Amino acid sequence: MTTQCRYCPLQRRSAFISMSAEELEYMQRFKAGELSVEPGTVILMEGSSAPQLFTVLSGMGIREKSLSNGERQVVNFIFPGDFLGLQAGIMGKMGHTVEARTHMRLCVFNRSEFYSFFKNHPSRAYDLTWLAAVEEHFLGETLATVGQRTALQAVAWALIKFFQRGMSLGLVEQNQMDLPFTQRDLADALGLSLVHTNKTLGKLKNRQLASWSDRKLQINDPEALAEIGLTEMESPIKRPFI
Repeated sequence: MTTQCRYCPLQRRSAFISMSAEELEYMQRFKAGELSVEPGTVILMEGSSAPQLFTVLSGMGIREKSLSNGERQVVNFIFPGDFLGLQAGIMGKMGHTVEARTHMRLCVFNRSEFYSFFKNHPSRAYDLTWLAAVEEHFLGETLATVGQRTALQAVAWALIKFFQRGMSLGLVEQNQMDLPFTQRDLADALGLSLVHTNKTLGKLKNRQLASWSDRKLQINDPEALAEIGLTEMESPIKRPFI
């Protein structure tokens, strides 16, 4: 059953800026439907000219880029509220693949309506620009991590970023959150080997700062972990969603 925009589950999460009744009505007209996918499903393929755009209503996934030698780079991790397919919407084709890591529910929009969306609702267009700017900022921080942080600093940084997103979405309880990604996903995001990633996670566990097993992340001392990761526990900024 398709969720009506006025009952959107993202509206109830403190991470997001609530939409007005007028905005919800407009989004309802723009919305084409919903899609439910299982773990491992490729939602958008690198190089494809996808006819649809998506907002994640629930579930998690990854963005990854493949190389000709068979290796891959995990570009980013996907959480509820993220917008998928913007590259294809603007540039005509996807520069990376999007794959589900859990069961995901997606709000679907037709790319053919994208330009009228910008034209007729500039405040929503600004929201998309804001989301793109946040994505660019995060990629810059990720590049600094891959290039300049040690393995211990990089893994600590990544775990804190997961934890902060989880807190903003209400996914953290008693310092624990579900984290369905694999150590290989994390290694491929940070430019580390799987063995090095596993050993580094072991060091953080031995220090009783953080543990990640059985798809559960537990952080015992976020401030100390953030200090190791050369970052800070920042107050979440409310973000728009489409």
